[in-house]
Amino acid sequence: MTIPFVTGPLNFLRRMATENTVYFWSISVGCLGPVLVVSVPPIREKYFGYVRPEDPPITYPMPKRPRNPPAGYEDP
Repeated sequence: MTIPFVTGPLNFLRRMATENTVYFWSISVGCLGPVLVVSVPPIREKYFGYVRPEDPPITYPMPKRPRNPPAGYEDP
């Protein structure tokens, strides 16, 4: 017993893989990207011990001293 609801799309994918190989693989890899974005980070943390580095500072830290204004550069 064949189920046309299942075999129809499979036959279409098989035909696309042989006749239009570039379109088939570009769509396949493109659909795989969002799945990898969700699944790879937890796998890296759990099995490979990946620790995310701390974020770089957004602003430059101000020194804890009085500011000395530059001298000798005034307009004549």
